[in-house]
Amino acid sequence: MLLAKMLLDGSSTTNTTESNPFMAAAKPIITLINNATGPLLAVVVALGAIYAIFLGVKLAKAEEPQDKMKAKGQLKNAIIGFILIFVLILVLNVATGPLLDWVNTSAGTTIVTMPNASN
Repeated sequence: MLLAKMLLDGSSTTNTTESNPFMAAAKPIITLINNATGPLLAVVVALGAIYAIFLGVKLAKAEEPQDKMKAKGQLKNAIIGFILIFVLILVLNVATGPLLDWVNTSAGTTIVTMPNASN
């Protein structure tokens, strides 16, 4: 239990008799997800913009009707793909809170918390 308290960095536990062996692994994973969503979202937006510009130039340069149709299809698929990635990142960010509540409830402790939850 002393090791678990050291891992918690001073977080209070409500039930120290029950221990969940996955809590030591859950805290770094949740922290990684919370810290990675902002930069990941910025990278997706930047790559999406660059790729859309590239495909737009390819569409503008296309002279044959088949090439124009192919470029339109690629541009449409790229936009759908990047929107899907954006939505999935947002869903992951929104689902983190309920997942943390579930982990904390099933363990009977309050080990993992959302960042800035005390603000």
